[in-house]
Amino acid sequence: MTTNPPPRPADYAAVRQRSVELVAPLSPEDACAQSMPDASPAKWHLAHTTWFFETFVLELHELAFAPFHPAFRVLFNSYYNGVGAKHPRPQRGLLTRPSLAEVLAYRAQVDERVQALLARQADNARLQALVELGLHHEQQHQELLVTDIKHLLSCNPLFPAYHALHPTTDGGLAQPLIWHRSDGGVVEIGHHAGSGTFAFDNELPRHRVYVQPHALASRLVSNGEYAAFIEDGGYRNPVHWLAEGWDWRTAQGLTQPIYWHRAGLGGGDDEGDAWHEFTLAGLVPLASALPAVHLSYYEADAYARWAGARLPTEAEWECAAARQPLQGHFADGPDAPLHPGAAEGPGMAQVFGDAWQWTQSSYAPYPGFRTAEGAVGEYNGKFMVNQYVLRGGSCATPAGHVRATYRNFFPATARWQFAGVRLARDV
Repeated sequence: MTTNPPPRPADYAAVRQRSVELVAPLSPEDACAQSMPDASPAKWHLAHTTWFFETFVLELHELAFAPFHPAFRVLFNSYYNGVGAKHPRPQRGLLTRPSLAEVLAYRAQVDERVQALLARQADNARLQALVELGLHHEQQHQELLVTDIKHLLSCNPLFPAYHALHPTTDGGLAQPLIWHRSDGGVVEIGHHAGSGTFAFDNELPRHRVYVQPHALASRLVSNGEYAAFIEDGGYRNPVHWLAEGWDWRTAQGLTQPIYWHRAGLGGGDDEGDAWHEFTLAGLVPLASALPAVHLSYYEADAYARWAGARLPTEAEWECAAARQPLQGHFADGPDAPLHPGAAEGPGMAQVFGDAWQWTQSSYAPYPGFRTAEGAVGEYNGKFMVNQYVLRGGSCATPAGHVRATYRNFFPATARWQFAGVRLARDV
């Protein structure tokens, strides 16, 4: 990782408080439930992000360190084999104890100790870097909190709302899609190690790649466009699908995105009924102009083939994004709808925020990549297999957490994240 100037106490407090705010609308029952093995209970997210600071900051730097509770070292370890044993991930929803109140007390005590440590060791660069890594790690979990909560509530037949902030749309169609051409050539991608700004280790080192001439779409694929793919038999025609994707789609019986529902006046599921989408504001009519999200890599790739296009490479995406302002519909504050917005204005739209954008690039190390020493080195490198790179952040991503070089990654079947499609084509 590279680092900014040392994080301020106010920055630390703000990030930590935001996690608590995200869980505040939930009941204790909501906070303990786990809807699938890939998701975690909200209470576990609160505890694990605290475990990170206790384990990697306090344990290494605090004199006479003592854990808040010895059992938490195992209960809230995620995947750090170098730290020791872990509670099985699919069984996190069985941790009815400790209570939500005790987890919040755990957070409060660790926060007090970390702030005191930062005050005493203000010149300790290693400590400051670990705290900054911990804050970005927590922001990643804030996004997971939102997406995991949404998946949990979607499993309830009542379609309960997390909040009342409905996505905004004028009900019209998406603005016209325009193709932006690039001549390609030898380009540099990756983080500037000497820039003095934070980056995760998987964004390093900066290196040169060759990019073929290509064009990128000016905006993300809209709900209306994706609905046309469905109506044209997109989920029934294997010609659009990778072989493994078709087998997965068939085995799962998938005919539409994960949060789309047919809902007519009678509340039925008939073909003729109108599409609705489950959002964090509950079940709402599908807005044609908004980006289609919660798509797997297989669904995104199948749509691109149907549309006569393809998914971009991560180098193509990064070269275009590096020229765009870092702005979008992010998860800012209590009034954020936590849902993507429609594309606006000329040029490249929806580059950052709104939806993570699948690329056709496998998640692999850059030339010269090196993992950090110790257990913290397990952060990114060991996941560099059987996953694809996504770029750009989403409406659940905290503002300031993404950049043009940021590399997110998920397996090809992942659907519960705010992932969408930006088309590319060869020219």
